[in-house]
Amino acid sequence: MMYHYGHRRRPPCLRCHPHGYIRMVQHLIERCLLLQMSRNQCLKALAKHARVHPLVTLTVWRELQKENRDFFQAYFHSISPSQTQAGVLERC
Repeated sequence: MMYHYGHRRRPPCLRCHPHGYIRMVQHLIERCLLLQMSRNQCLKALAKHARVHPLVTLTVWRELQKENRDFFQAYFHSISPSQTQAGVLERC
């Protein structure tokens, strides 16, 4: 749940506040990364718990990956060292 100055508030609406919604999804993805979740686990978790459409999560994930390629290479290697970095990145 999101809080603002100690009070509950509704998450931003994709249609009404697209920038805020995208930032919220980015923040939620970052939390998934802290929990060492895979991309698919993150997609499912955000769909179930935050009601974020998987296509939105996937789009934000891909943009984050483009901007932070080195981080994601290291991240994928750390959560699944048996897979090659190139193979994982190609599927993303």
